[in-house]
This record gives sequence, structure tokens and C-alpha cells, in this order.
Amino acid sequence: MNLPFELYVALRYLLARRKQAFISLISVISTLGVTVGVMALVIALALMTGLQGELRDRIVGSAAHVYVWKVGEGGVADYPKEAAALREVPGVVGAAPAMLGKALISSSRAEAFITVKGIDPALEREVTDIDRAIERGDLDAIGAPGASGLDGIAIGRELAAQLGTYVGDTVTVLTPHGSLSPMGMMPRTRRLQVVAIFGLGLFEFDATYGFVSLEVAGRLLDKPRVDFVQLRVADIYAAPQVAESIPERLGSGYLTQDWADMNQALFSALWLEKMAISITIGLIVMVAALNIIASLILLVMEKSRDIAILKTMGASARMVMRVFMLQGLVIGVIGTTVGATLGWVTARVLDTYKLIRIPSDVYQVSYVPFKIDTGDFVLVIVSAVLICFVATIYPSRQAARLDPALALRYQ
Repeated sequence: MNLPFELYVALRYLLARRKQAFISLISVISTLGVTVGVMALVIALALMTGLQGELRDRIVGSAAHVYVWKVGEGGVADYPKEAAALREVPGVVGAAPAMLGKALISSSRAEAFITVKGIDPALEREVTDIDRAIERGDLDAIGAPGASGLDGIAIGRELAAQLGTYVGDTVTVLTPHGSLSPMGMMPRTRRLQVVAIFGLGLFEFDATYGFVSLEVAGRLLDKPRVDFVQLRVADIYAAPQVAESIPERLGSGYLTQDWADMNQALFSALWLEKMAISITIGLIVMVAALNIIASLILLVMEKSRDIAILKTMGASARMVMRVFMLQGLVIGVIGTTVGATLGWVTARVLDTYKLIRIPSDVYQVSYVPFKIDTGDFVLVIVSAVLICFVATIYPSRQAARLDPALALRYQ
């Protein structure tokens, strides 16, 4: 195998022997520094990308993509008509009514504050993943009284565990919307039967939400109209554009809000954390680049006689400069390749086996997901190699400027 002259000399210098063993050790340390830095950066970016993606998927699966209110009407009076009109908006694939309110739910074992959401089970499937999330029972059972004569409620698995209830158990729901009596405002209570338990994957929903029919929610919350209409769009990233188009298409009486706007603070914080972690861990690659500079400077000092001989034999300054640039690039490419490979394998193993568990009530997810974005992966590799290349410029120029006469004067 015939290697280019500059690459052949660079590899010979990297594999230093005996007197140059110390320089070879520094080169190994530089390579390890690049490996560790790239590996850590790949894993960190995979962590933040995975966390963002997991939260995004669970949010858009648990809630609607766009919310539509009728301004000045105290709710949506004719929701079937409004839902039909909103389905005609380009990009919308589903529409469903909903109403929300706060309540206290209690069982024979415990009690908790919840958000009561009134839904139409058939239409709710168009805008959320509630149908897929049902773990026990039947969501349709909330629409009609069961054999016990009680209306149904579907609760999250975390809430069910907190209350110690199962499908078929009876709970009591108390709301502040009551009736005025001689003793003051009396809260409204209603006994309901648990007909389904769901697990949407977000602690906020699984621990604090209870789904009832629109009729039951209207009586509990004292609301004659639904609060808003939920929409699902074909492309979640087009939700802001779809939300903006609704008032323009249907009139200024419509007020809209999309999922990205509602969760802007969360995703902005995650993005800032991703950037901060990338910059911090990227400093490891910078330190490795400084080691490359140090090792090349020492090599130039050690090989000054060899450089002088090469120049007297006809090697140009550019050839000498390329020798030391290639040496630094070899260190960078090897370190980057090994680090990127180890980072990719580690991230895949951590994600596949869900090895890092975290409290779901704090982070909304039960484990740390790792997802390697192709763009981030390529950017890390290119940046690491580029940094290593830049680190070779100064020592290489010093080697190219070496005067053979001065280098050989005392030899």
C-alpha cells in the first residue's frame, strides 16, 4: 500500500519509539481526550433530544393540538355545528368539544383534587390518544348510566393508585358550584362509578384528570355550554399556522391557542439546557485540542533535526506543514470516530433497556430517553475534527518555518 509522503511521515512520527515515547504518550492522551469529549457530547445531546421528543410526543398525544374559544359568548353553544365548521379548516383532521373544572374526588381510602374534563367519547378519540391509553374498562361507558344507575368517570392510573380504586368502584365528586341555601352556598356532590382507567404517559394527566360525559360535567360544573373545541392537525409543527388561520377564515370572534404556545416555557427551558450542556461538555474537546497543540510543539522541537534533513533533501515548507497537520488530524479523526461510536452505542443501550429511571411526578416521564438526532451527530463529528485541525495550524507553521542551517549547526 503506497501512502502519500506526508501521511507516511506523520504516521511514523505518531508511532514514536524509545526516546520519543513521552511524545507518543501525549498523543495517546490527546486521542483519549477527544474520544471522551465526543462520547460525552453525543450522549448529552441524545439525552436532551430524547427528553424533548418524549415530552412533545406525550403532550401532543395527551392533549389537543389547537384550542378554539368563542369570544363573548360564554362558551360554545352549538358545538356540533362549530366542530363541523372547524373540520373544514385546511390541516384539521379532528374536532371535539370539552369543558374543564376543578373538583375534589374521594373514595373510601383517600381523596384528591382533580381536573374534571367533560368530553364526548366518540369525538375525543379524534383529537387525543385517549382510546389507546385505556388500560382497564371502557371509555364509552361514561356516556350512559351503568347497572348501578350511576354515571361513569374515567380516571388516570396514578389517581386510581392514590385513591385505591379499581374499575367498578364508586367515588364521590364535590365541586364548588353549588346551590344557595339559608346556610350559604352548598357544594355540589355526585356519586360516580369508575368505568375506565387510563395511562396517557404524562403524570399531570394520569394523576389529576377525570373524564366524564359532557352532560355530567355540565351539571357538576354548572355550565350550560362547552368551554372550547379541541382540534387535531395533520402536522403538529403546522399547528401555529392552523391556529392563526381560524380567525381569518371563520371570523374575529374565535380565539385560538396551539400546543407549542401553551408549552413554550417548557421547551424553551429544555432548549437552553441543551445548549448549556453542549457548550460545557464541548470544552472537553477544547482541552483535548490543547493537548494536541502541546504534543505537536514537543514533536517539532524533538524532530527539528529530522525536519532540517527533510528540507535539505528537497521537502518544501508546505510539505513539512502538511506532515504535522496530518498528524493532528489522525489524532482527531481516531478520537472522534471512537468517541462517536461509543457514544452512539451507549445511548442506544441506555434507551433500549431504560436503565436510567427518574421520578415521573417531577420530570413527567419515568425514565430518561435517549434519541440521537442525525443532524446533531454529524455536527458533533464535523466540529470535533475541525477543532482538532485548527489546533494543528500553529505547530505546523512553526515546523514549516524551521531554518535547516540553524537546526543542524550544533548537530
